[in-house]
Amino acid sequence: MQVSRVCVLGGTGFVGRSLIYRLAADGIRCRIITRHVQRNRDLALIPGTELRSAGPLDADSLAAQFADCSAVINLVGILNERGKTETFRRAHVELVELIVKACRSADVKRLVHMSALNADQSQGGSDYLRSKGEGENHAHTLGQASIHVTSFRPSVIFGRHDSFFNRFAGLLSLAPMVFPLACPESRFAPVYVGDVAEAIARSLDNADCYGRRYDLCGPRTFTLRELVLYTRDQLGLRSRIVGLGDGLSRLQARVLGLLPGKPFSFDNYLSLQQDSVCAENALPDLGIRPTDIESVVPGYLGQHSERARLQRLRKAY
Repeated sequence: MQVSRVCVLGGTGFVGRSLIYRLAADGIRCRIITRHVQRNRDLALIPGTELRSAGPLDADSLAAQFADCSAVINLVGILNERGKTETFRRAHVELVELIVKACRSADVKRLVHMSALNADQSQGGSDYLRSKGEGENHAHTLGQASIHVTSFRPSVIFGRHDSFFNRFAGLLSLAPMVFPLACPESRFAPVYVGDVAEAIARSLDNADCYGRRYDLCGPRTFTLRELVLYTRDQLGLRSRIVGLGDGLSRLQARVLGLLPGKPFSFDNYLSLQQDSVCAENALPDLGIRPTDIESVVPGYLGQHSERARLQRLRKAY
């Protein structure tokens, strides 16, 4: 199947932006569905890229957006629920059902779906992981007869605008003396956003990828404590990282989950009870050499360190 135009849901997000640039390099035109066209109009400057405004989504409106596209890429996902309108079920399950139905109506025969490592409809340790698993299953089973589906299941994704290293950098800056860390021994194999985008791009026209579910990881495994210490050292801070036991980790999750933006929720705590590492990393199978954090992270965490230095100078004068 020759893919020439794709419709991307979630294309304005962290992974989506990296992917749009990667697909443009292959001459693939991208249609991005967004509720905030003006906020993301910079993406329209990428050759072959168009932004389309979307209101409340249903199968008919999605089918109209999918018209004349040869593939659909779904990158939509949320880490925490917000009220009754932004829930795991709506974002991870019901939307997938609408996408598959719309693909059939628009005669789109290729669907790439972003899931998550440890996503499992029945055995997932959190609502996030169970809903991700259910959505992933729906993508494969509901589309099985007429749509070629591939899903990707990454560990935590890092890159210049990530919500992992950047978030911890911000939190560490607010706690320069002591930083209490929940679930410090949870394990991750951080995967570079550019590698995730490359995997998706290579899968689009590859019939060997049809029906497959790929786990994506970086080349090394770290505990959460090690990753936070690494972030601290890149920032040039001296914060003491204090690992919390299970009881205090639960308490921290309960308290922080009540704050605006939910910096850490109880469902996040439950997700951290399962190590986010790959039994079999699919990147080498796709011809991609996994990128190490040392190659990328210092470049953007250094910006946090420079901003902090300038702020200290301002206060001094």
